[in-house]
Amino acid sequence: MEIIKIQGMTKRFPSGNGQFTALSNIDLAIDEGEFIGLVGPSGSGKTTLLNIIGSLDIPTEGSATVIGQSISALTHKQSALLRNIHLGFIFQTYNLLPVYTVYENVEFALLLQNFSASERKKAVMEALEWVGLKDKVKSKPAQLSGGESQRVAIARAMVKKPKIVLADEPTANLDSKNSHHILQTMLSLNQELKTTFVFATHDEKVMEYLRRKISLADGKIVADKWIHKQNSVS
Repeated sequence: MEIIKIQGMTKRFPSGNGQFTALSNIDLAIDEGEFIGLVGPSGSGKTTLLNIIGSLDIPTEGSATVIGQSISALTHKQSALLRNIHLGFIFQTYNLLPVYTVYENVEFALLLQNFSASERKKAVMEALEWVGLKDKVKSKPAQLSGGESQRVAIARAMVKKPKIVLADEPTANLDSKNSHHILQTMLSLNQELKTTFVFATHDEKVMEYLRRKISLADGKIVADKWIHKQNSVS
């Protein structure tokens, strides 16, 4: 089932006295449960495309439809609701709240929804079990390694069981061992929960795990390749 549909989409930003075209006439369809990468060098448009899918920005021209909703037509409140319920975000900088514990950082994603305290506890502990951090519930971010911090970020993104997870260079600050651990965790969650994962990356380690690779250059899709393989998930 199609979960993301982009048609004839262009995105321009003001630049000096003119405009900079970050994306040009993009057509893209992504089905539910895909494990997909938007790949290309810095400036290729991949993060801009990810931001529009995540309703953090809107197209200048054309359309972007996510889970049946037109991004351009959403009010600020509707856009926030889409993100709060259906979308999970993972960034390279983790964005953990330093004064809160691991448990509280993951729970934060549920506080904007109508979950009881017991429902939140069950969901948080399940999410921390997915990423192997149940023993770190009382730790603060400063007490964690980079790999552990990124696993907390994954748990925070996954705790509400979103339909789509958007990951912007999620392994950029990690060594090879931690990167593979993180990617195996995400692949496992993709297979277990049928969550759609969309990465923006130029990391070769991430590309080893992708099932589909969308290559961008100068704001245009230059290749769309399906990759048929099976990575081991531990």
